[in-house]
Amino acid sequence: MLENYFPLLLFLAVGTAVGLGALFASGALTRLTGVHRPDAQKLAPYECGFEAFEDARMKFDVRYYLVAILFILFDLEIAFLFPWATVLQEIGWFGYVAMVLFLGILVVGFIYEWKKGALEWE
Repeated sequence: MLENYFPLLLFLAVGTAVGLGALFASGALTRLTGVHRPDAQKLAPYECGFEAFEDARMKFDVRYYLVAILFILFDLEIAFLFPWATVLQEIGWFGYVAMVLFLGILVVGFIYEWKKGALEWE
């Protein structure tokens, strides 16, 4: 019975060896060839727009949250549209009207934010 598990154990051993070998090779090559010279440009904030090592209680601009909410909103919209489009023939007019209503509500919210100037970034 143990011979039935030999291919699995061999696969795990080879996978572990390859993974550890890659980790060792990347770390060893970086230490041998890489030069570690941090400067102000390399330590500058990336994508977040504020210094990374300041007070943790600093205030964020509310527009940051609005953009994040809009991203989540439209990401969920797409997540609902793909399955809906694949089963549209089976759900018929009821499914079509439900999705049009859903998209209409999203468009009304988007127009409201647009008119309020929430999408204007200064």
